[in-house]
Amino acid sequence: MASDKFVAVIDYGMGNLRSVQKGLEKVGVPAVITDKARTINDAHGIILPGVGSFIDCMRNLEKRRLVTGILRAISRGKPFLGICLGLQVLFSESEEFGVHPGLDVIKGKVVRFFGNGENPGNALKVPHMGWNKITIQKRPPVLAGIPDGSYFYFVHSYYVKPEDPGVTATSTDYGVEFTSSVWKDNIFACQFHPEKSQNLGLAMLGGFGKLI
Repeated sequence: MASDKFVAVIDYGMGNLRSVQKGLEKVGVPAVITDKARTINDAHGIILPGVGSFIDCMRNLEKRRLVTGILRAISRGKPFLGICLGLQVLFSESEEFGVHPGLDVIKGKVVRFFGNGENPGNALKVPHMGWNKITIQKRPPVLAGIPDGSYFYFVHSYYVKPEDPGVTATSTDYGVEFTSSVWKDNIFACQFHPEKSQNLGLAMLGGFGKLI
């Protein structure tokens, strides 16, 4: 990675941005937190993190006029990493608090855990919170060196259901086997939080840095 290259961590008013930036810096990846379309355009890699509700995320991205810049960066082939809510908004729509459109970069929808009332013995709590295991279905460069069956940190009540199962990079079991990360062309996006997942999370951020 050349010294003048950097990653733009997109600020739309939601998410632990500084934790992501600090994680990148620990593995030697320069990162700038920004809500400026021009900085996103100049960046060599893009990270869209976030926690909170889908509809608020989309409203904030639109209010700050960031949608076009994100879609342009993806279409130009820049390495893109979505984290948690940053994964979900890539999808066509979400069922959270009604049906709301997303960025429609990946066809599919976002659904609530046990939204159909199925909860084995009512033993599993929502949100799904804490450490859980990923099963690697196909290995993108970001997961190079990450052992199958590794544990990452999750906090979410909704999960993604892609129309094309071929985009699933990892799956995770929480009463249902769900897609916990996707890989499509220059996009890798995960439901878990690498910035909260200690050494393996740092290794993943380092793997992303090698792409820029």
